[in-house]
Amino acid sequence: MLQDSGAKPAEPGVVAANAEVRRRFAFDDTQDLDDARRGFMGTAPESLIRAEDGRVVWDLDAYGFLDQDCPDTANPSLWRQSRLCSEHGLFEVTEGIYQVRGFDLSNMTLVEGERGVFVIDPLLCAETAAAGLALYRAHRGERPVTGVLYTHSHADHFGGVRGVLGDEDVARGAPVLAPHGFLEHAVSENVYAGTAMNRRAAYMYGAALPKGERGQIGAGLGQTTATGSVGLIPPTADITRTGQSETVDGIRMVFQLTPGTEAPAELNLHFPDRAALCMAENATHNLHNLLTLRGAQVRDPRVWARYLAEAVALYGASSDVAFASHHWPVWGRERVVAFLTGQRDLYAYLHDQTLRLLNQGRTALEIAEEIRLPPALERAWHTHGYYGSVSHNTKAVYQRYLGWFDGNPAHLWEHPPVEAARRYVEFMGGADEVVRRARRSFADGDFRWVAQVVQHVLFADPDHAEARRLQADALEQLGYGSENGTWRNFFLTGAHELRHGSVGTPTATTSPDLLAALTLDQLFDSLAIRVDGPRGWDADIAVRFEITGGGATTLRLRNGVLTHGADTGTGADGPAAGPDVTIALPESDLRALLLGATDPADLAARENVRVTGDLGGLTALLGHLDAPDPDFAIVTP
Repeated sequence: MLQDSGAKPAEPGVVAANAEVRRRFAFDDTQDLDDARRGFMGTAPESLIRAEDGRVVWDLDAYGFLDQDCPDTANPSLWRQSRLCSEHGLFEVTEGIYQVRGFDLSNMTLVEGERGVFVIDPLLCAETAAAGLALYRAHRGERPVTGVLYTHSHADHFGGVRGVLGDEDVARGAPVLAPHGFLEHAVSENVYAGTAMNRRAAYMYGAALPKGERGQIGAGLGQTTATGSVGLIPPTADITRTGQSETVDGIRMVFQLTPGTEAPAELNLHFPDRAALCMAENATHNLHNLLTLRGAQVRDPRVWARYLAEAVALYGASSDVAFASHHWPVWGRERVVAFLTGQRDLYAYLHDQTLRLLNQGRTALEIAEEIRLPPALERAWHTHGYYGSVSHNTKAVYQRYLGWFDGNPAHLWEHPPVEAARRYVEFMGGADEVVRRARRSFADGDFRWVAQVVQHVLFADPDHAEARRLQADALEQLGYGSENGTWRNFFLTGAHELRHGSVGTPTATTSPDLLAALTLDQLFDSLAIRVDGPRGWDADIAVRFEITGGGATTLRLRNGVLTHGADTGTGADGPAAGPDVTIALPESDLRALLLGATDPADLAARENVRVTGDLGGLTALLGHLDAPDPDFAIVTP
């Protein structure tokens, strides 16, 4: 674990702002703490969860410091939320339904059936999921896993599946259920832009930061991401409509599809025989993201609010408890309905007010500064921006409707960051003068301005040591005051990298299982986005693959674009010449080749592969591919 050497105390302005938070909100309200501890049955005897090689992927005791009073270096509201999320162990939700909480970013739910146990959302990593299942069995007996459900297409809800279920279990009939479209979205999100998302997730979750009062204290939705093995077993059955009912191991479930809410493919489900409602990640004890800071497609708060209203109408009168794949449950029908309608109003308000203001000509930055939640919503702890925030969610709504451009032609063709920074710094009197003035702003407590202006010095002169130190100090103070867990982690990780260098990508979700789940079309598409376009401007290469027992596909690189399909050799400009090389091979060998596991030069020697033409054409085509960079710079150019 990285050490927090160089971390500074909180500045007076941050101390005062955090004290004001203590004054404004009802910290004597213990309802959430009571709920977070309700049904506790015990936790794992060993605090360290390890990978096969002995590496620690999760430490259950890492957040013990949160039992202390909140220090000046943390927002008291975020400290409270992190304390609640750090409760770990096995909890009874209602008769026959249990949750493992605090073993990863997400929760794993276990529902007892006639023969065994049905698992909902098996965490992010196999190691933490296996530890959670072992804890359940220690208290409830050696029940076999009789099925799995993925509520949606984010990795922390399916990545640990191989810790609870094996391919042999699926072969024996254990179903894997998921909402319609799950596999397409789970795979594409983690492969197409997976390198960039995972690198940014290192900032968002702060997994590499030291845990402590001046470091990582949580991520709002949970504590952080485990760093173990991510896998995927493809679904064997799709949930395709609201009202669909399925029975697994005697457990009756009724589903509500909610596409376009927290994930492109997501569902809620009701257990009518147990009066229990699972809200997946559509209603948790915080304001969620409309555009997650790691990057994703913008979510639709209008649709999100409508599905929450539908959940209340369908299940509110018959649910004694509502639970989700993060945080803790809510018990009692009146409280369940109040919780869900509050969440509904939260997303609807942000959507409607952002639209109102953008139609009055406000820009995204202006809207983010102007919008405040209604007092009744602000008073409810579960609407606070621990994970999403009013600020970046309103910008997401603006982006969804109007895109990146605010309509001001001065912003239409701005210089890129480095070129703009050089000009800014020159205009402002040089790097040393900017830093001198910024130090005065730092002393005045204007940390936002310091971070904004010193960034120009760093992008104009990345080796300016004084600018690096000042920027790290400013980002750190912004982190200390943040109620939002992911903002804190972004600020503190930025400060850490400026002081100590890159943390890289602690958790990578692009695993062999995910790559194996790509369709061939998706696999070809994933190659196309790696083509170095300028290097391929003058290339015209065609490679035809004839798949044993299947069809044929031609890859063609032309004009810096890699296309594929049976008709790739023809187009508006007339038929192309024949392929440079034709390769007949099994699909497994084709996948191994395209994923880099097989050297093209070895193909001709394989008995089950037939090569016609010049194999150098394939080598040349593959030579035009770039490798993604999992360690790209973020706070420096």
